[in-house]
Amino acid sequence: MARLDSIDPCQLPSATCWRLLRPLDAYSRASGPGLATQLAAGRHLRVLEAEGARLRVRLLDDGYPCWLERAALPQAALPAAPPVLPRLDRASIAARLEGVLAFAEAARQRPNRYLWGGTLGPDFDCSGLVQTAYAAAGIWLPRDAYLQERFCQPVAVRVGETSLLEPGDLIFFGSPQRCTHVGLHLSDGHYLHSSGREHGRNGIGLDNLNPHNPDPVARHYRAELRGAGRVMHSHPGTPLPE
Repeated sequence: MARLDSIDPCQLPSATCWRLLRPLDAYSRASGPGLATQLAAGRHLRVLEAEGARLRVRLLDDGYPCWLERAALPQAALPAAPPVLPRLDRASIAARLEGVLAFAEAARQRPNRYLWGGTLGPDFDCSGLVQTAYAAAGIWLPRDAYLQERFCQPVAVRVGETSLLEPGDLIFFGSPQRCTHVGLHLSDGHYLHSSGREHGRNGIGLDNLNPHNPDPVARHYRAELRGAGRVMHSHPGTPLPE
């Protein structure tokens, strides 16, 4: 099969699937520095269109749209068959949660900082840490925190009342209008999350929903608690059009 550099990107077939051979950064717009996510080797994508120096693509394992540098893609991808993603139910996911939590804890132990768009590690953003921890166990979730909130089955939680939470549940934070942050629940209201410098930390830390915890980072997120959710199934992926 031809490599991507042998094809005019402006004439790329919209239904073609490409498999990455090495990691790439992906962006939120057709131009500018705004990192949206990072793509590990082995991920699959569909090229949708070209605009200037970037290609608009859709990731096939989580459905995420983003932009890639046109010049970076030729040596980073090959045409490939679409990925076959397992359709995991709750029982299958529960059996893999130990691996999810182990990945997140190992990430916390490594030197790291908060990176908006970070999913490759050691630097993550909040939803990037959650998505990558689950993906390491073969479970695909949506990319962003607000998408992860919609994807999960709601679990009742409030500050000081966490009895319904289970290990591996996601805890969501933000404003009443929108989820902007997510953490990975461990037990008894304790959760791992990657948070930025503006809230007193720059990287992955451990906090809890105990109303008496005076830590300023924990206190900030307690005030923004929206709810929690349980991963009941894996993301089905995005099929290529017929």
